Amino acid sequence: MDQIWHELTADLPSASQMVTVSFRLALAAIAGALPGLQRERVHVAAGLRTHMLVSLGAAIFVLAAIDAKATVDATTRVIQGLATGIGFVGAGAILKSSQSQQVHGLTTASSIWLTAALGTAAGLGRIWLTLLGSVFALVILATLRRFEQRIANHEQNHVETKT
Repeated sequence: MDQIWHELTADLPSASQMVTVSFRLALAAIAGALPGLQRERVHVAAGLRTHMLVSLGAAIFVLAAIDAKATVDATTRVIQGLATGIGFVGAGAILKSSQSQQVHGLTTASSIWLTAALGTAAGLGRIWLTLLGSVFALVILATLRRFEQRIANHEQNHVETKT
């Protein structure tokens, strides 16, 4: 029983470390929520919870490396692994329709990849980078979608007037 108690309490952080880690994890979850909310709003399978979990998971990987006193080189390898690994998760969101030859899910895959970057930045304590990146992601996902739709409608109207 003493061994179990020792394992449970061996790496308890100080109060200030706990506040720092808690803040970074909360920031990662919130940063992931912004693009996730937009994806949820447009009814994409990878929505709010997925984006929040990806961001939180990335932050935990980075914080675990930092907490283990990893060198800068080792921490960058963790980040490289995250960037590569999350690419595989995003690849699962990409579908190619064999009938229409259209590809779907690229924006979702990109937003998942970006969310991992937001979590990584939060885990590293790069607060302003995390917040600005999250806001930029929200603006890109929300406003440029309308712009793309206008372009598509304009092109469709242009084609219809020629025929």
